[in-house]
Amino acid sequence: MTDEVSTEAQQPQAPDDRKLWDVVLGIYGYPALLLAHKLGVFSLLEDGELSLPVICERLDIKARPAEAILTTATALGFLSVKEGHYSLTAVAEHYLLKKNPSYFGFMWDLMIENDQVHSFKSLEKAIRTDEPQVYGGTGIYRPEEVQAKLVRRFTRSMYSMSIKSAFHWPEVLDLSAHHTMLDIGGSSGAHSIGAVSKWSNLQAIVFDFPMVCEVANEFIAQHGMQNRIKTCEGDMWRDELPAADLHFYSTVYNDWPPEKCSFLTAKSFNALPPGGRIIIHGMLYNEDKSGPFAAAAFSMLMMGWTEGKSYSSTELSAMLSDAGFRDVEVRPAFGYYSVVTGLKP
Repeated sequence: MTDEVSTEAQQPQAPDDRKLWDVVLGIYGYPALLLAHKLGVFSLLEDGELSLPVICERLDIKARPAEAILTTATALGFLSVKEGHYSLTAVAEHYLLKKNPSYFGFMWDLMIENDQVHSFKSLEKAIRTDEPQVYGGTGIYRPEEVQAKLVRRFTRSMYSMSIKSAFHWPEVLDLSAHHTMLDIGGSSGAHSIGAVSKWSNLQAIVFDFPMVCEVANEFIAQHGMQNRIKTCEGDMWRDELPAADLHFYSTVYNDWPPEKCSFLTAKSFNALPPGGRIIIHGMLYNEDKSGPFAAAAFSMLMMGWTEGKSYSSTELSAMLSDAGFRDVEVRPAFGYYSVVTGLKP
């Protein structure tokens, strides 16, 4: 026994196993937030702090599961607890109360409604087949095969995940020389709303499928932007792009493989006038593909939903340069997002 202990003591110190546990526990931890959202924990706390017994009574669940969910939400920064009373943090108040314009809950609803897409079995199939698994493997960009209700839910979730960042990226670029922004695959129109709100010289066109444009018009009307933002029904792969001197893509490149992204880049270059600008907005890999975790996980999300992935700024910059754009720049934007932009000579 003495020799065994002595041998172990002489081995180099091994790293602890927390990273392995993080993998196991993450499977349970993050769904707890979706459950809290579905159960109505955050709306329940909208008017102030509540104790565990009161929360159990209001939600009609027992103390053991309630405590597990509440503690997880607290550990992840969405709740705080003091003397046994739980309350919302600033993040939860800002993003998880439906009354606020930056409400993120529609995106979480989409994740809940399509939970089979991010199951282990579904992701394994996506990895092995290199094909998206959402909506029974039909993908999300076949609106003629997708019922209007699904399109409405999906577009509403895109608004939910975009509206906050939509008001930030226009702050990091000078768009004073441009007049018409074409929001290609613009979905809810959130980014057009953010851009024209910042730049009074801008008009915008949301270019997307007909059913998507119907939903975009509702959001545009909610923001009172009907006089400055129009929608144009069309297919970015087949149809001519409306005239504009600023082309904007948000998370569109993340939906497609490199050859299709290069096609879109060349199409924009050919359609823009001299001095026109392209902007690509999305989450970026580090140059050496070492992370960050958000961009890597976003690639996994895309495995289940689309044909696309995350790109590095070097990859996107090369696409722009190859198409003929010059003065290519990369700038950090809101949260995990960045913008890559270039000018047509």
